[in-house]
Amino acid sequence: MKFHIVTIFPEFFHGPLDYGIVRRAREANLIDIQIHDLRMFTHDKHQTTDDRPFGGGEGMVLKPEPIFACVDTLGFAPRAERMTGSTKQSAILLSAQGHRFDQKLAAELAGLDEIALICGRYEGVDERVNTDLADRELSIGDYVLSGGELGAAVILDTIARLLPGALGNEASSQQESFTAGAMPSNTSSAADSTCSSGGLLDYPHFTRPAEFRGIPIPEVLVSGDHEKIRRWRRRAALAKTLRNRPDLLDGAVLSEEDRQLLDEVQKYPENRENHGHPFAKRP
Repeated sequence: MKFHIVTIFPEFFHGPLDYGIVRRAREANLIDIQIHDLRMFTHDKHQTTDDRPFGGGEGMVLKPEPIFACVDTLGFAPRAERMTGSTKQSAILLSAQGHRFDQKLAAELAGLDEIALICGRYEGVDERVNTDLADRELSIGDYVLSGGELGAAVILDTIARLLPGALGNEASSQQESFTAGAMPSNTSSAADSTCSSGGLLDYPHFTRPAEFRGIPIPEVLVSGDHEKIRRWRRRAALAKTLRNRPDLLDGAVLSEEDRQLLDEVQKYPENRENHGHPFAKRP
């Protein structure tokens, strides 16, 4: 998969893209990242990429000419074709006014072959970039950043880890928070006591030592009973979601078992604290 990043600060990406899963994906040739300096697509001696907006106002706005000129060199299909989904390309404008980026959209974008991430700056970007060049306008959250570079790095990382071969264990991406995978069944194999998040938050994780500063891990996790472990993890995931992100429950497809576990969590509010420790002592 190929990523193009269009920015006035190409040096910004020398760090974020050189570590972890993104670096391994690059070394394994799973992704190709090309950084494009907008200043190289200007034609004046000052390499001007911004200007004052018509009608007045505070701040500067990125000009359309260098952005269009840069994307023109990428060989992308016309915007109309990309909008219909007939190509496996997308030109994305990073903007605080964009649709909110989430895990579902990341999975959709992971099915493309080529993505251009256009990093906004200053007070914004000439609107013609949004209406006549980009086929998507995305934001990574309800806050304002100094520019789209951080957002581009976040989107790239989120998509890259969903590509086949990027993770050491492909099942990992199905068990993470926000991943809308298959709902856990009432039974599980002895070899796998984990469960997919089903669009909720992930269940709590514990590692050695089994007791740290007088705080023990839930006993059920060392019981060897994989069905009890699966049930505890699902209950703990529901409890954490209820505590931290109750809005996710509104759109989640819950199984009958999930509803029973959620009722238990709501009936015993103390179970929403202390990482769900009391669950280990309940059947």
